[in-house]
Amino acid sequence: VTPVAGTTRDVNSLPAEWQGTPFRLVDTGGMFGASEDPLHELVIQHGRRALKEADVLVFVVDGREGLVSGDEEISAALRTASVPVVVAVNKTDDRRARGRALEFYKLGFEPVVEVAAEHGDGVGDLLDEITARIPAHRDGATADEQQETAVAIVGRPNVGKSSLLNKLAHEERSIVSEMPGTTRDSVDAVLKWHKRKFRIVDTAGIRRPGRVARSGQVEAVSVLVARRAIEKADVAVLVIDSVEGGTDQDATIAGEAEKAGCGIVVAANKWDLMKGRGTVFSKEFDDKLRQGLKFLDYAPVLHISAATGERTGKVLETIDKIAEARMRRIPTSELNRFVAAVTAVHPPASPGRREVRILYAAQIGVAPPTFVFFTNVATEFHFSYQRFLVNRLRESFGLIGTPIRIHVRRRER
Repeated sequence: VTPVAGTTRDVNSLPAEWQGTPFRLVDTGGMFGASEDPLHELVIQHGRRALKEADVLVFVVDGREGLVSGDEEISAALRTASVPVVVAVNKTDDRRARGRALEFYKLGFEPVVEVAAEHGDGVGDLLDEITARIPAHRDGATADEQQETAVAIVGRPNVGKSSLLNKLAHEERSIVSEMPGTTRDSVDAVLKWHKRKFRIVDTAGIRRPGRVARSGQVEAVSVLVARRAIEKADVAVLVIDSVEGGTDQDATIAGEAEKAGCGIVVAANKWDLMKGRGTVFSKEFDDKLRQGLKFLDYAPVLHISAATGERTGKVLETIDKIAEARMRRIPTSELNRFVAAVTAVHPPASPGRREVRILYAAQIGVAPPTFVFFTNVATEFHFSYQRFLVNRLRESFGLIGTPIRIHVRRRER
C-alpha cells in the first residue's frame, strides 16, 4: 500500500476466515476512472475476470469525498453481476466523512458498512456481512488441510518470473509485459501436482538498492514485499536471463534466499533463444553460472523457457524434491556411522593447533537441516573442512538443493 494512485496492478488472492467460515479474499487493481498507467488495460482485464468469479462483491467508496459520479458508473457495472454487493464506506475516521454514509444508499445496494481500513474500525462488521452472503456450497472450499509447499519466484526485473508463474498455474495470474517493474505485489497461485500442493508466489524484480532508492516509494515497497516472500518460502526459484547470464545482482538475491534457509533451484529462462548451440555450450554456460554463484554449488540448474513451456514441468518436480530434502531427518545412529566413516578417511581440521576429534553428532533441526558436532576441544572447524562435511552430508543423504547448517560444540565433561 502506498499513497500513489494505481499502485496495485495484479489481482491479489489470499485465504481468509471469519467466525469459522473460510473464504478466499481477492483484491483487484483500480479498474474504473482515468489512469496514466500504461498497463491499465491489462489491470482492467484481470479485474473483470476476478469479478466474474466472485460470490460476493465489496464495493469500496471514499467517505471523505462522498458520492461522486465515478461511484455511479461502478455501481452500474456491478448491477450486471448476479451476486450480492456490500458497500464499504472507507475513511470514516476522518471528520470530513461524518454523516456522509447515508449518501451511498442512493446506489441501491445494501448493506452499507462504515469502516476505517487503516485502523481496522468496522472491519468486523464488514466481515459479518460478507460471510452471511457466502453461498453454503462454498463453505470449507479453502479449508484444505493438506500441507502446502511455499515457493517464491525471485530474480531481477524482466527475467520472466510472471510468465513462469502463469505457465505453472496454466492461467494468467500475473500481468506480463515487456516493461520492467510490471509486477509490484507478490502474486500467488495454489496448484496441485501429483497429489502435492504448492503455493507459488511471483515477486517483484529486485534491483540494486541504489536504483530502488532512486525509483521511488512504489518500488521500495515492492522489493520489501518480495524479501518477505523469500523469508516465508520453503523453496526459492531464482530466475535468471539466459541471454545475459548470471549477474552480481542474481548472486545477491540468491544470497538472501540462502541466508533465509530456503531451498533453491536456479531456472535459466529464455533457453529457447539458446537452441542449436550444442551440449558443449550448455556445460560452459552452467560452469560460468556456478562460478558467479559459488556458494550455490548445491542448487540444481534447469534450462527452461517460460514462453514456450519447455521444461517448466521439471521445475515443479525439482521443487518437490528440494522441499522433501529440506525437511528430512536423519536417524542419530545413521548419522554417527557416517561421522565415523568420514573422519577415518579425512580427520577434522580446525584453525587451532590441538588435535580435534568428533565424538558424536546429532541433527537438531530441519528447514533447513541443521546438525551439531560434539568435539573434544572448544573450537570451530576450518572453513574448508566444514565445506567438506556439508558436501559429504549432501551426497550421503540426498539433501538436494537445500542449505545445510553446521554447529560445533565441545562435549561437557
